[in-house]
Amino acid sequence: MSKIAAIIGGGVIGGGWAARFLLNGWDVQVFDPDPQAERKISEVMANARRSLPGLTDVALPPEGKLTYHATIAEAVTGADWIQESVPERLEIKHATFAEVQAACALDAVIGSSTSGFKPSELQIGAMRPEQIMVAHPFNPVYLLPLIELVTTKVEPTLIEKAKGLLTSLGMFPLHLKKEIDAHVADRFLEAVWREALWLVKDGIATTEEIDNAIRYGFGIRWAQMGLFETYRVAGGEAGMKHFMAQFGPCLKSPWTKLMDVPDFTEELVDLIAGQSDEQSGMHSIRELERIRDNNLVTMMRGLKAEDWGAGALLNAQEREMRVGTVHGAVAADLPADVLVETAHRTIPLDWTDYNGHMTESRYLQAFADATDRFMTIIGCDAEYISSGGSYFTAESHIRHIDEVHAGALVTIRTRVVMGEGKKMHLWHEMYEGDRLLATGEHFLLHVSLETRKPTPPSEHIEAALVRFAKGHAGLPTPEGLGRAIGAPR
Repeated sequence: MSKIAAIIGGGVIGGGWAARFLLNGWDVQVFDPDPQAERKISEVMANARRSLPGLTDVALPPEGKLTYHATIAEAVTGADWIQESVPERLEIKHATFAEVQAACALDAVIGSSTSGFKPSELQIGAMRPEQIMVAHPFNPVYLLPLIELVTTKVEPTLIEKAKGLLTSLGMFPLHLKKEIDAHVADRFLEAVWREALWLVKDGIATTEEIDNAIRYGFGIRWAQMGLFETYRVAGGEAGMKHFMAQFGPCLKSPWTKLMDVPDFTEELVDLIAGQSDEQSGMHSIRELERIRDNNLVTMMRGLKAEDWGAGALLNAQEREMRVGTVHGAVAADLPADVLVETAHRTIPLDWTDYNGHMTESRYLQAFADATDRFMTIIGCDAEYISSGGSYFTAESHIRHIDEVHAGALVTIRTRVVMGEGKKMHLWHEMYEGDRLLATGEHFLLHVSLETRKPTPPSEHIEAALVRFAKGHAGLPTPEGLGRAIGAPR
């Protein structure tokens, strides 16, 4: 049975929430009195569909059903999670929560996207104050995983439910048990914003120069290591104490103006707006969003390879997505007389080239990932490899049958052409629906990682490999098997 999320307020943040839920298989019910709400959310959804599915190497579940409703009561009916993203005015939020709680389930999570109000302020006058919590996201909600979960006087079972649901969406619930104005992350952003305003006002730097200082310097460090871990590294072998001893005195220097804010005069606003227009006015907002999403997907996928930060979250989400599916199965769970599904994934944005389709090296990566998955199926998993045995690829041949574009949902099925002793000969077929996109033929040898020379695999691996080889021997010979480069198709 599908889970249901109700989105109250469908602006930039509400639309991002809708996309995050919908693309993770939830049904989404939206209420927003804005006559343009459906158009705005559809545009956010278009950006989310081209970027989010490619973050993981396992396909997301089938997209849920998106519906729009005329009243809050209709939108929250049957909802497991209700996310309020209405304007930042306390009286509007109180009125919204009153309507929500008059119609929603008692065990539904009610989260607020507020960036400034504390949960105690949101709960004033509520029918069930213990049901309302802050769930503050970061834009774009469909890509960035952080959620500041602030839970003053919230029912404990509801907190655990909220954490579990957010984690299942690939998000990171940062649970703040003590409330404070603007929570945690926005307080850092506010400090940087204040200082940036002074730097522009005083003519020290332009908006573009400030952005460049962030994007080419500390912004990249913060993206993968945060603040304190970054400074611990800066302390060298002596660690954090050395860093603080070295740089602590700087905090007494009159560098910043963090406790003072420049007046938002018309002159200052015009100065900043003019510099911003010169910096990036050549792009529409939708274009800037797509550029942003491309960059975020590329960085987060890079972190996946290191199993670090946001990348570690994606890897954890993938492991959960494999549970109970063919992609989490082992040899004994699978029939031996049909091709083995070794991948079901969306082609990410960073896999395309100057021709607008998947670049050559990524075909090899996709088939290599499929080979790795098949190795795991037959028992050559991380534990086995750590004991000193593995397979090395000796020869590969890839045929490019049809174009593959970013966003394509592809499936790879694998055939064991030959499997005996040290040898493993695999044939991969990549499909989008019924359309054959490419084939990969790969010959591997089992080796000892100590001697780096061919050696027989363990008995259980060879038995699983032989079982598939015998079962696949009865299948029709695939076209192109053993074909030399340049031979007629």
